[in-house]
Amino acid sequence: MSQSSQFSLLAQRRFGPFFSTQFLGAFNDNVFKTALLTILTYDTLSWTKLPVDLLNNLLPGLFILPFLLFSASAGQLADKFEKSRLARYVKVLEIAIMVIAAFGWMTHNLWLLVAALIGMGLHSTMFGPVKYAYLPQHLKQDELVGGNGLIEMGTFVGILLGEVLGAVLVVHKPWGIELVAGGAIAIAVLGWLASRSIPFSPPAQADLKINWNPFSETVRNIRFTSKNRPVFLAVLGNSWFWFYGFLFMAQFPVYAKDYLHGDHDVFVLLLTAFSLGIGAGSLLCEKLSGHKVEIGLVPFGSIGLSIFGFDLFLASIGYSNTVQVDIAGFVAQTGSMRILFDCVMIGVFGGFYIVPLFAMIQTRCDPQHMSRTIAGMNIVNALFMIGAALVAMILLKFGLTIPQLFMVTAILNAFVALYIFSLVPEFLIRFVAWLLIHTIHRVRWVDVDRIPEEGAAVLVCNHVSYVDAIVIMAASPRPIRFVMDHRIFKIPVMSWLFRNAKAIPIAPAKEDPAMMERAYDAIAQALQEGELVCIFPEGRLTGSGEMNEFKGGIKKIIERTPVPVIPMALCGLWGSMWTRSEGNPFGRSFRRGPLSRLALVVGQPVAPAEVTPETLHQKVAALRGEWK
Repeated sequence: MSQSSQFSLLAQRRFGPFFSTQFLGAFNDNVFKTALLTILTYDTLSWTKLPVDLLNNLLPGLFILPFLLFSASAGQLADKFEKSRLARYVKVLEIAIMVIAAFGWMTHNLWLLVAALIGMGLHSTMFGPVKYAYLPQHLKQDELVGGNGLIEMGTFVGILLGEVLGAVLVVHKPWGIELVAGGAIAIAVLGWLASRSIPFSPPAQADLKINWNPFSETVRNIRFTSKNRPVFLAVLGNSWFWFYGFLFMAQFPVYAKDYLHGDHDVFVLLLTAFSLGIGAGSLLCEKLSGHKVEIGLVPFGSIGLSIFGFDLFLASIGYSNTVQVDIAGFVAQTGSMRILFDCVMIGVFGGFYIVPLFAMIQTRCDPQHMSRTIAGMNIVNALFMIGAALVAMILLKFGLTIPQLFMVTAILNAFVALYIFSLVPEFLIRFVAWLLIHTIHRVRWVDVDRIPEEGAAVLVCNHVSYVDAIVIMAASPRPIRFVMDHRIFKIPVMSWLFRNAKAIPIAPAKEDPAMMERAYDAIAQALQEGELVCIFPEGRLTGSGEMNEFKGGIKKIIERTPVPVIPMALCGLWGSMWTRSEGNPFGRSFRRGPLSRLALVVGQPVAPAEVTPETLHQKVAALRGEWK
């Protein structure tokens, strides 16, 4: 796997201009949107007589309305036409919208500004399918997490800077309105200039016939996506994040003003904390995932979203200031740093949650249907965000305070996460694997890029411990079907893990010949369907640390379904609490210390015609060396 820094992508034409275009679009969206929300929060009566609570939930809802209405068409256009040209057209549309907004600012016409806000929602709707379908065309699979992390970081830093600039400029005296109007046009022009350097990106399906009926196409899109269960549930998980984030961020203006008793600079500070957290979490994903799509980070992110969302409620009710303060005054208050810390950590864990989901969708959906899948996701996102706005308005109407709204959302997040992860246990299984190799052990991967990213293969490995399968699973870019001794398969707690990972239990012929035959049938079917299958040819755990003889089952598997065989070796696990070595298992682990070293070494594929138990034993032994 490539170990170059994700930041090196910024200097490459295949990524840099696209990143700049996306960044400037997010930046401009939020300069305009935040300026409008700020002026309506802190100078409401000069613009409208509508309640400010209503406006703070209604206007963001109107911004995402085009996602609901036009995403289906946008997805089809992005699959049918070349993407760099589409990006330039979208940027021209942005310039036109910002000119309309400038007239609204200068004439003090709120409804013209609302029309421009909806127009910017349309701009983002059209660019969304282009954005996420572009990345898999120009990035390698081991660059996808880093690339998505940079895009998410750039998006939220753009949001942050746009929110800061919009909130600061609009209240500037005496030229605030003029600066926002002119600045938004200038940013749109810069975005168009950046888009002119985006490289050619061929259409996924040039002969696609456009269905201009947004309703029937929306239904067809969602129905198509739902056939791929892991992708569809990743889409739902993504949409839940936008429900959660939208509900939180929509409350920040009134929360800062009425609960923290801060001026608009305190509101900007909260947004800064949240956005910097998202950016940091997004960038950390590449490091934590080891340059691969690691969906085990998704449950980790979800746990953090609930913990720190709930703690923000607790911190808020403990905040006692009742006089108006600026940033310095707010920071000096008891409890203010806890509130800021919670905002940062919600962002960090949000990054852990969202980046792997995007990468999973990009790598597991049909490439010819990529943009339409993203469009379907945007439609579901829009529904969830509109739902968040409605839920917030209803709960506030029934008397909940904003801190209580944070609490309810954090609790809901825990239940939604448990539901989604129960439907797709792969998330939790990968989380357990990720946790094992980042807490108890420090793992070195050697040539794991030899594990094929597609197509059938059999992985063979020495059998050292009860967690061998989990370590191998953590190294693989795709799911693996493990064949394991039925007694290990039945170990309490671990059995749930292995069953949901679709492991294949096997027994010796003299013990249970029917189970053995069922296992061979399941292996053959999995290989015929293009899956990875992993076996431990020793047939049992080592009791001495040395490798046992390889059984003949591997030969039978390959004769029935000829596929490449990938030899692998686990090093460093012998003597841990997971092995059969002598002595108290906890005592052994204590002597090894925390983060003990181990390695997984992957060898060159062996052609089916060359596979014998003796040959594979020699290759695995050579890969392992003297390190048990």
